Amino acid sequence: MCSCPSSYPASGTPHPVAAHPEQGWTLLCDGSVVFDDSGELHPDGSVVAPRRVPAERLAVAA
Repeated sequence: MCSCPSSYPASGTPHPVAAHPEQGWTLLCDGSVVFDDSGELHPDGSVVAPRRVPAERLAVAA
């Protein structure tokens, strides 16, 4: 696993250690993987489901 700086617990935000935008994911220093669709996979195996916007909300009014 990667290591976060000692200031990580106080700041509350892990920093990226590897980014692959062409594949749609970023590895954070705490070992979490964050996906472009807003989903997350944590080192303990827990998952945060993507927060998707319903298609009708994406439509642009003319």
